[in-house]
Amino acid sequence: MEKRNVDVAIIGTGTAGMVAYKAARAHTDRIAVIEGGEYGTTCARVGCMPSKLLIAAAEAAHDMKAAELFGVHAGDIRIDGRAVMERVRRERDRFVSFVLESVESFPEQHRVSGYARFIDPHTLRVDDNLEIEAERIVIATGSRPSVPDFLRAAGDRLIVNDDVFNFDDLPSSVAVFGPGLIGLELGQALSRLGVRVHMFGVSGDLGPVKDAGIRDYALKTFRQEFRLDPDAKVSKVERTDDGVAVTYEDPERGTVTDTFDYLLAATGRRPNIDKLDIQNADIELDERGVPRFNPYTMQCSARHIFIAGDVNAELPLLHEATDEGRIAGNNAGAGHEPRVGLRRTPLSVVFTSPQIATVGMSIDEVDERCRGCFEVGEVSFEGQGRSRVIGKNQGILRVYGEQGSGLLMGAEMFGPAAEHIGHLLAWAVQKRMTVSEVLEMPFYHPVIEEGVRTALRDLNHKLNIEPEMVDRCLECGPGA
Repeated sequence: MEKRNVDVAIIGTGTAGMVAYKAARAHTDRIAVIEGGEYGTTCARVGCMPSKLLIAAAEAAHDMKAAELFGVHAGDIRIDGRAVMERVRRERDRFVSFVLESVESFPEQHRVSGYARFIDPHTLRVDDNLEIEAERIVIATGSRPSVPDFLRAAGDRLIVNDDVFNFDDLPSSVAVFGPGLIGLELGQALSRLGVRVHMFGVSGDLGPVKDAGIRDYALKTFRQEFRLDPDAKVSKVERTDDGVAVTYEDPERGTVTDTFDYLLAATGRRPNIDKLDIQNADIELDERGVPRFNPYTMQCSARHIFIAGDVNAELPLLHEATDEGRIAGNNAGAGHEPRVGLRRTPLSVVFTSPQIATVGMSIDEVDERCRGCFEVGEVSFEGQGRSRVIGKNQGILRVYGEQGSGLLMGAEMFGPAAEHIGHLLAWAVQKRMTVSEVLEMPFYHPVIEEGVRTALRDLNHKLNIEPEMVDRCLECGPGA
């Protein structure tokens, strides 16, 4: 058994692990980064980038079909599924190659191939041939799709998002289970590319949306394109000679059995913690078996162990994994009392059409923080000038402000250009601007952002601003 001693051991080379390695290496060269699977981040291989490639193809097809609105007639539209998927894979592989180049640039003596597990709080065994004793450890093992047992009856026709991007051709039909971020993006994209899609949920939730008004609007809009039941009553899933048979209750037709080529399980992700023998690390775990940690230092209850990225099951987003990896890597590398790192205003975007964006606090969080003393401003994009000009006039934006201070607390949006508007609002929330201060910013004409101004004006009109309250809240933060 080979043995090695290092200052820092990092388990995993996804986004969080790669960033943690680079941050830790600024402090020490006695470091090991351990990877049991393929190099390459979730984002590049099976997440952000390949999904956006599929969505881009779907948007191109949809825009051609929608061109008649402008008096433009494109004729017969033919979708070449093989060509669509060939581009997705080709460009996906290109993005992955950049990640591989980055990891392979790490010095060879720092890279360890194999699966790590804890022997004791400071010792990792990699496969059965190496033991690494580390002063400090960063867990950055990521996550994987989580599939409920009852869906496994679909057999070889059960797929997860990872599998979609390896299709040689587009299927004719897919049952999507899970109308979360992944399910909505892939489900709508497949539908727009000519695949028959039926989406099933179990809790009534729709993506990251918490605002009931936006949820209802989005649900109605998506249903214009594909079948979507966010609170479905599914009684049976069965592999048949024709594919996957799904039996469910239909409000109008009663018990219905429908058959699909594939069943896509977009039912969430689970942290890759279960094969680490985490019980030997002597750290406190939550009810899910995930280490408890300080989100500002990424430190676990054992002070020499840190956790970053999807594995902590908190904010499974690339930009959050980057921040967490940097904080964890800096603290592990430095070896001194951990320092608080920058955590940014929450921002999430779903690349459906219309897009979904959530910024800052949700409406429930604002209600809890402000004890009901808040107001909501709203705008509909159905009549918004620029949105009507370009034929993308579906959606609403709702912004939340605190009574007394006038602080902008958060927002939710389902509408055009939400990926851009979400950034503008997140910057304003992070700078702790009041609604009136945001309204002092420039707004060009005619642009979609004018809708933001309309919503903020609506909110500002409803707020009662007390100057002394503004001073106090700017010192103490939102909800003070």
